[in-house]
Amino acid sequence: MSFVHAHRGVRIAGCGSSLPERRLTNADLEKMMDTSDEWIVKRTGISERRVFDRDHGPSTAKLGEQALREALADADLAPTDLDLLVVATMTADMPTPGVGPTVAAALECGNVGAMDINAACSGFVFSLNVAHEMTRSGRYQNVGVIGVDTITRFVDYSTYGRGAAILFGDAASAFIIRADADERLGLIAETMHTDGHGAKHLFIPTCAEQFYEDEYDDRKVGRVQMNGQAVFKFAVKKFPEVIEQTLEKAGLAAEDVDHYVCHQANARILEAARDRFGLAPERLTVNIDRYGNTVAASCPLVFDELKQAGRVEPGQKVMFIAFGAGLTWGASLWQL
Repeated sequence: MSFVHAHRGVRIAGCGSSLPERRLTNADLEKMMDTSDEWIVKRTGISERRVFDRDHGPSTAKLGEQALREALADADLAPTDLDLLVVATMTADMPTPGVGPTVAAALECGNVGAMDINAACSGFVFSLNVAHEMTRSGRYQNVGVIGVDTITRFVDYSTYGRGAAILFGDAASAFIIRADADERLGLIAETMHTDGHGAKHLFIPTCAEQFYEDEYDDRKVGRVQMNGQAVFKFAVKKFPEVIEQTLEKAGLAAEDVDHYVCHQANARILEAARDRFGLAPERLTVNIDRYGNTVAASCPLVFDELKQAGRVEPGQKVMFIAFGAGLTWGASLWQL
C-alpha cells in the first residue's frame, strides 16, 4: 500500500509475546552438568529460562505466530491489516521458507511482503530500524516486526557445552508499528554496526570448513561456540559506546531517555551500564533472571513487560539497544 504523503510519524501501536511452557531452572542444570545455581547467578544473573520441547515444539515460526497474534490484538488490528512483516531470527526452522512467509500464511495475512533478517541478538533492533523507515516513507501503513529464536536446539546440555547452556532461552515477541499523522513520533536516532572479524567469538559451525582458530571437533558441529571472555569484553565496550553515540546523534543527555530497553545478555553488563550513566533501576529493566538470553526476542520482550505493567506512556523516549554475534551492535531511539 502506498501513500502520497511521506515523512509521517511512526508509532508502536501494539506488542505481544509468546514463551514455551517448559522452564529450565538452574537446579535442573545442576543435574545435567557440572555447575551450580550460585555459580550461574553470580556470573550471569540467570535463575531460569524457557526452552522449547525438542520433540513437540513450538517451532520458531509457531512462537513467532503466537507473539504476532498478541501484538495484533493489542493494536486492535486483523492480520489482513498488515502491509509488511519483518522477522528477526537466527534460528529459522529450515533454510527456506523463512519464518516470515510461514507466519504470514499461518495468520492468513494475504500476499504481504514477508522477510527474515539475521543479525543474531541485534536482529530486532536492526529490523525495527528498517521497518520504521519503510513506514516513515509512506509506503506502508501497518508493519509487523517479530523477534523470535529457539536457540536452545543448538545448545549442548553437558559440561562440555556449559558456557552456552546456562545462558540461552527461547522466546518470541512482536511489535505492530503504524504510520501516524504526528510527525514527532518515531525514530529520533539510530545506529547499526558490525565487525565480521569478531565472528570467530560466537558462531554455530555446520561443517569442518567453518571452524575458525579451533581445531575441528565433531562435538561442536551444530552447537553454539562461544568465547565467553571475548564476547563479554566486546559487550562491555560496545554497550556504553552505542548508547553515547545514539544520544549524541539525538542531541540528548542520558537522563532525557525514560527507558533503556536492552538486550539481556548478562546482568553484570546491564548493571555496569546503569552505573556508567547514573540510571535508576526502573529506567533500565532487567528480566534476564527469568528468561535468560533470548537472542532476537530479548529487547521486545522487555518492552512488552513494561507496557503490560503500565510503565510505557505516550510522550516518553525509549532506546532499544542490542549486541551479539556477527559481531553486531546497534540502537534505536524512539519518541513515543
